[in-house]
Amino acid sequence: MKYLTEYRDPQVARGLVVEIKRTATRRWVLMEVCGGQTHTIVKQGLDELLGDAVEMVHGPGCPVCVTPLEQIDKALAIAARPDVIFTSFGDMLRVPGSDCDLLQVRARGGAVRIVYSPLDALALARKNPDKEVVFFAVGFETTAPANAMAVWRAKELGVTNFSVLVSHVTVPPAMVALLDAPDNRVQAFLAAGHVCTVMGWTEYEPIAAKYRVPIIITGFEPLDILEGMLLAVRQLEAGHHQVENQYARAVRRDGNQPAQDLVSRVFELVDRNWRGIGGIPRSGLGVREEFAAFDAERRFAVDGIRTAEPTVCRAGDVLRGVLKPFDCPAFGTACTPEHPLGAPMVSSEGACAAYYNYGRFRSAV
Repeated sequence: MKYLTEYRDPQVARGLVVEIKRTATRRWVLMEVCGGQTHTIVKQGLDELLGDAVEMVHGPGCPVCVTPLEQIDKALAIAARPDVIFTSFGDMLRVPGSDCDLLQVRARGGAVRIVYSPLDALALARKNPDKEVVFFAVGFETTAPANAMAVWRAKELGVTNFSVLVSHVTVPPAMVALLDAPDNRVQAFLAAGHVCTVMGWTEYEPIAAKYRVPIIITGFEPLDILEGMLLAVRQLEAGHHQVENQYARAVRRDGNQPAQDLVSRVFELVDRNWRGIGGIPRSGLGVREEFAAFDAERRFAVDGIRTAEPTVCRAGDVLRGVLKPFDCPAFGTACTPEHPLGAPMVSSEGACAAYYNYGRFRSAV
């Protein structure tokens, strides 16, 4: 298949692995900030191929995983209301809250539905004017334009029974929080290509300069990631610290300006809690006052819900790159895909799910 098999060529992959090993004079610690990249790395065993040249640690790049427990509890409270049709992407339905998940709310009679787009939820609201339709707007900058469009369109059409429960987060502040942490080990980042397709990379440039870390914008196929690793290792060996774009076929420095404009019209930067990391100033998106009528937190008065994270689940340490999933005592025993304790075991982009599904129950290096 054109534009897919080209980025999975095993001969080219072997050449990149050889070049990374030849270039590295020590073991460098790299972090990918994308759950999709994590799954490619683990499924293909890319990190295991590199031996002592590169150690990959997995960052908070899964939007479902970094959604804090309190936000899940807000969703559960809204979804349980008899006047609400609660909509979400499928991977949010099994994320555990304090005492249940959205699937259990549905089993108890709640109108919880899977949709494939926030505009599907808006269409549902137009078909059901006697119900409040809520969409769980979760994600990084990648999904923010579509969610902003749904809110914008709802206002334009005068749909008054539609709202969004917003749990959007942004990548650059999380990178700064990780770099500022006293236990930080990250020496370079592989940045998520789809985020940069929307936002470009200008926000990363001051981070690379201040913290002296290379940031390589990288795609999602095996050769994308191996080339991103090679570019990062070359910079580290040379003492350089710039933003470099491996994903040139999709990403431009300024990103997608119309998408950015729409997001900034509907949303504004707010302080946001991240699962496992805690509060990060101005790291999330919230609904602007102009669109407050479409903010589910205000509409259903759940903005005061606060929930402590459980201590038995070490998901936070996994999301910060401090632990590998198999280092968590609950991994593969008390916590499995069938009975998850935390979101990283549930989400299709979660690091714990990747390690479990591909048999990584111990270190191979």
